[in-house]
Amino acid sequence: MTPVIPPGPFYLPHGEHTDPGGESVGEFEATPSTTGPWYADAQHMGPPSALLARALERLPASRPDGAPMRVARVTVEVLGMVPAGPVTVTAQVERPGRTIELLSATMRAGGRDVLRARAWRLAAGDTAAAARETVAPLPGPEEGTPRTALPDGWLPGFLDAVEWCWLDKAALDEPGPARAWIRMRVPLVDGEDPTPLQRLMVAADCANGVAAPLDVRDWLFVNTELSVHLHREPAGEWFGVDGATVVGPEGLGTCSATLFDTTGHTGRIAQALTVRAR
Repeated sequence: MTPVIPPGPFYLPHGEHTDPGGESVGEFEATPSTTGPWYADAQHMGPPSALLARALERLPASRPDGAPMRVARVTVEVLGMVPAGPVTVTAQVERPGRTIELLSATMRAGGRDVLRARAWRLAAGDTAAAARETVAPLPGPEEGTPRTALPDGWLPGFLDAVEWCWLDKAALDEPGPARAWIRMRVPLVDGEDPTPLQRLMVAADCANGVAAPLDVRDWLFVNTELSVHLHREPAGEWFGVDGATVVGPEGLGTCSATLFDTTGHTGRIAQALTVRAR
């Protein structure tokens, strides 16, 4: 069965500006492509995390010489369910600096804050002579098994707006550690080509699903945040996730994953989970 791709991008833009205090403000409409597999009116956290990353990376750098800076870490805190429909994203430079900057962004929906993100942006430099790598690259997406159908009872939307290639297991609802490649099928914002960082954020938030430890028909294991650390700028459209989850005895869990693009290892993620029986 060929997946049905939802019409349109993840978000439709409805205007952006910078206020006199230097804060950027953007209005967007979250389309049905953002909705997750469990609730038809709630967004999967991948697209809104990427939209916050978009706002962060568009903030002007403080360096007067215009030399490049790179995002080294992004943490997204989930304050509640993110509804589909109108959302507002604001972003600002909290701590400007010549070599280190702290950035922040917030998403509002339904009159409340639903997501908050903070990021460290660091000055780029030439450390090629000192570079060290200990993580072997993943087999490429061409060696994976494409996902061709949704599991029974799962809703369309986000899961059909991304392309999945599995290296270990064959289905989204098969529990256990796993490796998978993920690529967006639709733009993040209508009329724009997504940056590699935006694409990576979408894939990174899928780690909890890729490494699903339990049968989702019997258990909820929801992440309360997403922390992404990068040691180099990501590249391309495909991003690999090599993930595993630990569930403790008191309703807590952790998901961790190594991130890849098609040229190799690019970073790591961690998520805190709340775990309970359905």
